[in-house]
Amino acid sequence: MAFVDELVVYIKAGNGGNGAVRWRREKFAPKGGPAGGNGGNGGDVFLRGVKDTSILQKYKFKKEFIAEDGEGGKNNLEHGKNGEDLIIDLPVGSIIRNTSTKEEFFLEEEGQKIQILKGGGGGFGNDHFKSSTNQTPEKATKGKEGQADEFYIEMQLIADNGLIGLPNAGKSSLLNTLTNSQSKVGNFNFTTLSPHLGDFYGTIFADIPGLIEGASDGKGLGHKFLRHIKRTEKLFHCISVESENIKNDYEVIRNELEKYDHGLSEKEEVILITKMDLDVGKEKFEKAKEVFKDKTVLGISIIDDESISEFKKFLSK
Repeated sequence: MAFVDELVVYIKAGNGGNGAVRWRREKFAPKGGPAGGNGGNGGDVFLRGVKDTSILQKYKFKKEFIAEDGEGGKNNLEHGKNGEDLIIDLPVGSIIRNTSTKEEFFLEEEGQKIQILKGGGGGFGNDHFKSSTNQTPEKATKGKEGQADEFYIEMQLIADNGLIGLPNAGKSSLLNTLTNSQSKVGNFNFTTLSPHLGDFYGTIFADIPGLIEGASDGKGLGHKFLRHIKRTEKLFHCISVESENIKNDYEVIRNELEKYDHGLSEKEEVILITKMDLDVGKEKFEKAKEVFKDKTVLGISIIDDESISEFKKFLSK
């Protein structure tokens, strides 16, 4: 199932209900007195931030979101009910852009609600138009149209740390070990087809799908996932000891970050040499420290409790 992190949808607030032309029929009421109630207001549209990063998948085939219309006015001066507001749940980190007005809305935290469209006002019933000079008004007004437009929805993950690297660099395994996340793990490229989040004592990690040369031009999983690194504060660049050329593998990813820009190349970076339990682990780690003299270089193996413990201490600092 393809990961969905962007949508274009039509969203409409509810229309106001029409006012009614009605007349009193009670025994002791003035004969023919106006009794038409006002129409109810149309429902407004709100966005609400949730932590579910897969929720856009549920909207994949839903092209329209429409709030409830207000009810029409009734007899005996009874007003129509207001239409129910529509609340659209979207992942925290989503940017929603009105394609016509270019106005943007940003969901920064769970539970945050933002109103993006206003429902139409209800029309007036004929009782509203009664006056000393017009005791039997025939006039009523229609409800107003609710606001509507097309919106582009883009999800961008919000995480403290991003795990980046070529496919098979061990990112998913590390995330699972640190946070009890459930990223899919396998010994082939692009096992991770969508970003995964994990919580390490309140610090959020994002496992970004493996990047390849040309990702910023859309190759492989493409720049679609590069944007999910935008809001991470620190990058942990994973390089496997299985790499035949550690420096080259590093530069492939760095070049893609710099080409994509958006400040990615300037983020704080830690080099993680993964799969240190393999026979070439120590040799490759020493080589990596020589190659990346100006950076923090750490070695780690998910099956070595001591290395995991040391890494956790590093994170705690």
